[in-house]
Amino acid sequence: MSEERPLLRPYTLTRGRTRVSGPDFDLVTIVRALPASNVVGLPPEQLRILRACQVPASVADIASDVGLSLNVVRILLGDLREQKLIAARPPATVAQLPEERVLREVIQGLNAL
Repeated sequence: MSEERPLLRPYTLTRGRTRVSGPDFDLVTIVRALPASNVVGLPPEQLRILRACQVPASVADIASDVGLSLNVVRILLGDLREQKLIAARPPATVAQLPEERVLREVIQGLNAL
């Protein structure tokens, strides 16, 4: 059973903006809601986004959870970041793999045991 939402054009939700204020949000940027003292007056879309990122989540996951386009979510996340209601960080990177030589030495050492 899907939740019925009023149909609003994306430019209405973003007040005509097409770009994020501040640094852009990558699809895999991890966003989490910060403890908020005052969320009164926030539009329902931003409240849904805040609920979706109570647990750290990627921008793509948040967009999917709230049912809005990625671009709209990015713009609304920018607004929430300006209000200090969310924190965003790039995803963790995979450490550079060790050289093949080092791996061979480890294998040889294990085989010697």
